[in-house]
Amino acid sequence: MRRPIFVLFFLLHLKNARVILPTVPDVMHPPVPDDAKVDRDMAFMMEDPDPEVTPGLFQGDMAMTNEIYNYWRVGIRWDVFPEKLWVNGTVPYVISPIYEPSDQVTILKAIHILNFMTCVRFVPWDGKAKDYLLIWPIKYPKGCWSFVGRFGGAQIVSLQPPDATSPNCLGTEGRAVHELMHALGVFHEQSRWDRDKFVKIHMDNIIPQYKTNFDKQSLENTTYSFEYDYDSIMHYGKYFFSKGKNKPTITAKQPGIKRLGQRKALSKGDCLKLNDLYGCFDNPRLRRKYYTLCQFMGI
Repeated sequence: MRRPIFVLFFLLHLKNARVILPTVPDVMHPPVPDDAKVDRDMAFMMEDPDPEVTPGLFQGDMAMTNEIYNYWRVGIRWDVFPEKLWVNGTVPYVISPIYEPSDQVTILKAIHILNFMTCVRFVPWDGKAKDYLLIWPIKYPKGCWSFVGRFGGAQIVSLQPPDATSPNCLGTEGRAVHELMHALGVFHEQSRWDRDKFVKIHMDNIIPQYKTNFDKQSLENTTYSFEYDYDSIMHYGKYFFSKGKNKPTITAKQPGIKRLGQRKALSKGDCLKLNDLYGCFDNPRLRRKYYTLCQFMGI
């Protein structure tokens, strides 16, 4: 069930207009599929918990309903859930004024990367669009998390700012890109149906309550127009949800792979996948443009 975000009297200047901006409660209860529910407070069991796994949502950082969970894949099935697609690839957004200026700059860098490398367009909210992203540092569940695809209304993307102990979600723009990719409808790379050809999941090293986070999807609910991407910004790291140090939860099967996932920039595969998902390759001229950008700018 969708929980409303209460509109209070917080005014923001957007394009020289005074706009009432929804404010967000400190505590939220984003949806989690029944098959994947875990105790959100279990993060204390992990050594040096990653801010993407601390929220305790599906696979650490994704809020979704049972309905979407039953049909999800590497990218949301637009044929089943056309309403989850951002119309015309346009995503209105608001960045919370709570963030420090330096953190706002980091978020804007992430937005500019996606605007430049794909045909998706993040645009400042005009105060009128019904559906938009509200990029806001939620206190509970804290960490980095997002709804998947267009959820409707003022839709949260939570990015925990740096504190005295950690850069959290905003040390660089990479984690913001990751969560914005979820908001666009993209899932984690290691959940692909064909993943067992490329990675080994070490179930004995995973904290028991989080083993469902490593489920792979059925062939029916998985699409992959592009090859498996070890460098994806959407791929788990080697020690995600690990019981402890030196206990990897996921390792590469292919020789010569030195890292799994990263949170620095879009990989070539991420860029191609997102452009393909939003029809950016349908126009031959734009296809050439975005293919070239992906090949030259993706890591």
